[in-house]
Amino acid sequence: MAARFALLLLVTVGAALAALPDLGYPGWQCDASLYQKSKKVPTSAHSVRFSDIKVIGALGDSLTAANGAGAPKGDPLAVILQYRGLAFQCGGDSSLDEHVTVANVLKKFSPNLMGYSTGIGSANVWEVSKLNQAVPGAEAVDTITQARALVQIIQSHKEIDYKNDWKLVNIFIGANDMCAYCNDGENGAHSKAQWKQNVITAVQILKDNLPRTIVSMTGMFDMRMLRQIDHDKYFCDGLHTFECPCEKNKAFTNDLVSAACHRYMDAQLEIQNSGIFDTTDDFTFVVQPFFNGITIPPLKPDGEVNLDWFAPDCFHFSKLGHANVAKHLWNNIVQPVGSKNTIVNLSDPTIPLNCPDTKCPFFRTTKNSLDCSKYMTA
Repeated sequence: MAARFALLLLVTVGAALAALPDLGYPGWQCDASLYQKSKKVPTSAHSVRFSDIKVIGALGDSLTAANGAGAPKGDPLAVILQYRGLAFQCGGDSSLDEHVTVANVLKKFSPNLMGYSTGIGSANVWEVSKLNQAVPGAEAVDTITQARALVQIIQSHKEIDYKNDWKLVNIFIGANDMCAYCNDGENGAHSKAQWKQNVITAVQILKDNLPRTIVSMTGMFDMRMLRQIDHDKYFCDGLHTFECPCEKNKAFTNDLVSAACHRYMDAQLEIQNSGIFDTTDDFTFVVQPFFNGITIPPLKPDGEVNLDWFAPDCFHFSKLGHANVAKHLWNNIVQPVGSKNTIVNLSDPTIPLNCPDTKCPFFRTTKNSLDCSKYMTA
């Protein structure tokens, strides 16, 4: 009986996922030279081709755990499910033909990539999460624990040569900090200074223990968008009161919300531009800032919010939302630092998935963005 129930559940979930809108790029191809590995494993983080990356992982909250990404429309209870295989940074369900994630794009360059999550489950279920250590409800301070867990797994895994394999660790954090920010503002645990220090501490753990690692941090987004998404939608409005109390705090005005989010954005760039994670050649930290200037949620042609982007709670990303966010994140990754998009049109489905630059075929970093020729390898 239990086996039949499990089979029925899998079939039901599979059918629901298949019915949801998605975004893939069947037959996506780049210049043939971009699929070639370096002839010698690079020793510099600024000379890493996408085909050189062997391991992918992630830290974050429920957005990186992909809560509700495969939830059927009108089923808010399914938002508690963590559809990690669909997660925009580290999900590996299906392929790029059907669903865009950073991991699925990387699999085109590095077919033996490991660490991406598949299926539905929590961070402590290895068969699902792999190296996606994101935990729902996490704040920046929690990425410290996640970083330690990621280090332990990578260092002990028999299929990873943690000293020599190039690793990409994605981080996206800040939404839950912002949902509590109105309680203490710049004088407490969610201040810009404390948030920044928490991120630095987590990344320092990675730097101290994981050589040959690139940390890619997705920029904070402006959470005043939430108020546009749930406007006149009483069901979503009620859920947001539970999920993000500060959003419903009328004293925490749109301008205050936006200013607080931009403090976190500024903190990310300050970390990157300080160079504190560029003191050795085998590690670097890069911010992907495409969310920074966005204040309008994705809209349909009639001007209504496109709820296909969102799970039934109107907060977490749906399967389609994850795919679109992954597209913009990947496009940021292949753009040089200093020339990365800091605003994108979430309502435009025609924006392409870009290829790396053949003239600088590396994961773009602060240093190779200044002068790629210094880091060119065969």
